[in-house]
Amino acid sequence: MAGETDLALLLTSMSPSLAQDEYVFTTVTDVKTALQTGISPKAMFVESEGTTLVLTVADTQLANLSFSGTYRCITLNVHSSLEAIGLTAAVSAALTKANISANVIAAYYHDHIFVPTDKAQAAMHALKSLTNEWLRRQ
Repeated sequence: MAGETDLALLLTSMSPSLAQDEYVFTTVTDVKTALQTGISPKAMFVESEGTTLVLTVADTQLANLSFSGTYRCITLNVHSSLEAIGLTAAVSAALTKANISANVIAAYYHDHIFVPTDKAQAAMHALKSLTNEWLRRQ
């Protein structure tokens, strides 16, 4: 099933939802050893310097990994195509306007935005306002 590419449709139907868990970004040089601790990464990305893991705070503590800052995950509940143009830019611009940093991970079905825990509610408001702006244009 192909995802949506129409920017107006993506922005008017993105229906953001905020996960309850708090997440952290951490890095390990030996991912196999880290995984043997029983952690379950939300996301993982291999870079030349090490492997970035996105974990719940509880998993990070279980594996005794260091981190700085906690984040909440906002999922855009629209099946966006990996070839869609402008969704990440529009979301980033709305969050930038609200002075909120964003770490975006595009997965097969949805985009996931990690925002600082203390700004999660403001981020939700900014994204809902973005949807409302686009709905008024219709």
